[in-house]
Amino acid sequence: MKRRDFLKKAGAGAAVAAAATAVSAPAVLAKKKIKWKMVTTWPPKLPYLQTGAERLAKRVKEMSGGEFDIKVYAAGELVPAFGSFEAVSNGTVQAGSGAAYYWAGKSPAAQWFAAVPFGLNAVGMAAWFWGGDGLKLWEETYAPFNLVPRPAGNTGVQMGGWFNKKIESINDFKGLKMRIPGLGGKVLAKAGGTVVLTPGGEIFTNLERGVIDATEWVGPLHDYIMGFYKVAKYYYYPGWHEPGTVLENFFNKKAYDALPKEYQVMLDMACAETYNWMLSGFNADNGAALEKLITQHHVNLVRFPADVMAQLRKLAYETLDEIAAKDKQAGKVHAAFKKFQKQVGVWGEVSEKAYYDVIAEKFSLKG
Repeated sequence: MKRRDFLKKAGAGAAVAAAATAVSAPAVLAKKKIKWKMVTTWPPKLPYLQTGAERLAKRVKEMSGGEFDIKVYAAGELVPAFGSFEAVSNGTVQAGSGAAYYWAGKSPAAQWFAAVPFGLNAVGMAAWFWGGDGLKLWEETYAPFNLVPRPAGNTGVQMGGWFNKKIESINDFKGLKMRIPGLGGKVLAKAGGTVVLTPGGEIFTNLERGVIDATEWVGPLHDYIMGFYKVAKYYYYPGWHEPGTVLENFFNKKAYDALPKEYQVMLDMACAETYNWMLSGFNADNGAALEKLITQHHVNLVRFPADVMAQLRKLAYETLDEIAAKDKQAGKVHAAFKKFQKQVGVWGEVSEKAYYDVIAEKFSLKG
């Protein structure tokens, strides 16, 4: 009798457990696995840019326990390099990676969210996005295109570029054919140069064949990998045109809004983490690459003359004002950018600039 009572109670307990499992099962099964595609403007396996997009996808997959899977395609693998904006906008794919100045033809205001000549550096851009009104303005600028933008990387201050002739005066830019995107390209054109836009994977060949006379790309690490030292004579600095270039991820708004809230947060956090990871990586690796270029390949490292920089700065301010005057959204973004730059510039003068002035001699190229 005792044995029958035990079995009866055990059977009842099993039934309760089975019922509980049955109740909870639909909730587990209802969590549908999400699969996205991301297209980029970068060549395959390009450090920090393409690998940054791949790392972001990996982080999202890890955070979601494998439930949110993003497959990343390099430039040309699914759509052309400069076709990513359109592909994400119309919903062909859900996500893209690039730089906002590539989309100046879509919206002139977009350029301010990548790099502004003589503008904010990487720290300043981060402060504008996450401490000021920069991200809100960026979302507003991309909204008509059904896109949600997020800062997802920064190169830091770039190099001035590779040239096959010396730049000794502002007149040396006249007739110069240079690969240079964004607002920096507009300034070059104002100085008399010709802007030639090509994807990263085509720059070396164009420079080698004389299709262009000069190019900027990123900095020593990437420039070394791309081999520009083999086909250009002079390596100029500093990168006045891109003092802290932001790399972006952008998402189809309909697809982004359809995500569970926790997945939206995962994407946002992965983008913010990638921003810091990429900037840290560039800062760590550019020095070693620059040393190789100088000591192993005997690159002619040249600083732009002070008077050339002064005239470029003047042309930059004129160019920014002219573009802002022609487009309502660009005007709004430009005004906000100038206000914020002035706000953080006061602090930067007595903090980072003052500190670097003190230690400059210790870390000079001659030291």
